[in-house]
Amino acid sequence: MTPLEMLRAHPFLAGLPQEWLPRLTGYARPVVWHPGHRLFRTGQPAERFWLVRSGQVALDFPVPGRGDVGIETIGAGGVLGWSWLFPPYRWQFGAVATQRSTAVEFTADGVRRLMEADDALGRQLTTRFMSVVVDRLQASRVRLLDLYGYPAALPPTG
Repeated sequence: MTPLEMLRAHPFLAGLPQEWLPRLTGYARPVVWHPGHRLFRTGQPAERFWLVRSGQVALDFPVPGRGDVGIETIGAGGVLGWSWLFPPYRWQFGAVATQRSTAVEFTADGVRRLMEADDALGRQLTTRFMSVVVDRLQASRVRLLDLYGYPAALPPTG
């Protein structure tokens, strides 16, 4: 399968004008990760992002006294990475493959240039990535509440 076919098949890009996909493939390449492969850690430079095609990648977050705590698992059809889109371009979470996984890897700098050159493409991708950001922050909030033993909802007062 070519990178262009991979982009056409990925749900994250569904509905994008087809003429945009070949431009994105200029910054894309297929990758494979094996279980235990660490993609990135919190605080490192965010220079890439991925559309996961198969397997699973666990997102984690360092918690003092507990080490890296799992936040969410990203599987086939998912998106890995949004920190590349917002300065200072540093990872907000870490990620490690938990299964053999395949993905399409993008060079963030090139995609940012495409987005700056084409406002419509930039708006579409930013909107799609903002949904990913909201999902990740919600998952991390729920996981941290669970980790520290807070109830999901406090009883009414008064």
